[in-house]
Amino acid sequence: MTIVAGLDVGGAHLKVSLVADGQPIAARQFACPLWQGLDKLDTALENARELTSRASAFAVTMTGELSDLFETRKQGVAAIVDRVTAEFGPATRFWMGHKLFGSADTARLNYPDVSSANFLATATLAGRRLRASGASANALLIDIGSTSTDIIPIIDARPAPRGLTDPDRLTSGELIYTGLTRTAVMAVCTRAPFAGTWQNFAREYLATMADVRRILGVLPDDLDVHATADGRGKSPEESLARFARMFCREAGDASLASWQQAASYVIELQLRSIHEGCAQVLSGLNPDTSPETVVTTGLDTSVGNEIARRLGLPFRTFSVLARAPAGLEAAVDCNAPAVAVALLSIESPDV
Repeated sequence: MTIVAGLDVGGAHLKVSLVADGQPIAARQFACPLWQGLDKLDTALENARELTSRASAFAVTMTGELSDLFETRKQGVAAIVDRVTAEFGPATRFWMGHKLFGSADTARLNYPDVSSANFLATATLAGRRLRASGASANALLIDIGSTSTDIIPIIDARPAPRGLTDPDRLTSGELIYTGLTRTAVMAVCTRAPFAGTWQNFAREYLATMADVRRILGVLPDDLDVHATADGRGKSPEESLARFARMFCREAGDASLASWQQAASYVIELQLRSIHEGCAQVLSGLNPDTSPETVVTTGLDTSVGNEIARRLGLPFRTFSVLARAPAGLEAAVDCNAPAVAVALLSIESPDV
């Protein structure tokens, strides 16, 4: 039995999946703060060997080339390709979006196609699986990660984004730089209701959306793998202390219910920003190709499912389309691009 490893090398996480007989068998994310140095990728690859050592073939996509560690995307792609090839050998295949897969040399030459194309892998697999299932091949993919959210139209079973680069996707609404855990609270809003009035925030990196979700008890422990804003722990109490500092207050200044009400407001504004991106994307589509379903994936599919409800569309998860076995669904959605490139590599030729 051939086991294929799929890797998504990001600027904050290394996501790894294993696929055998066309089905995911494992998926996991590893901390990879690439902005701190290439040695962080080496450490992540070392930690991932418990999975990758089981594989005999490797498929890779990336977004880490945009890390401020690198001066240019070209430099970043080359550095990541070199590191990954050194780890897994010259037969490693690299995802190049609409051009599918290529060797390390081909990836270096076609670095614009390699750069931040992981969203195309997820959308490509979702489109193919929708068609194979007999469902409508027109859909909207919503992938909510730790840092950003991808909103990708799928038309006739193929990804149909208006933008392929991050600047173009930010303009088209297909990339929203807000995520489930790493986004700073001050990047979501500048004030919140408190004690019957509006309280402005300190515009400092004092708390993240992971803290906000822990206060409400809606963040699984294993999704936030990075250090907190103050370097302290991740208990609900420590998260509340950080959130209270956004108000220049202490946790004891109000009841837990009051803090949770404020936290709910912050989450609502984050959801609205994603909903607005979806509305912009949908407004640019031909009515004849309007999505009939939403494919949700990412760190917490319940968030995407809520957006689908607001859009008035039915939804299904990427993990179902990827045929994830029972018990592995959340891990497959959390690491969707890594799963997608592994599955796509089985059925796609090299350039």
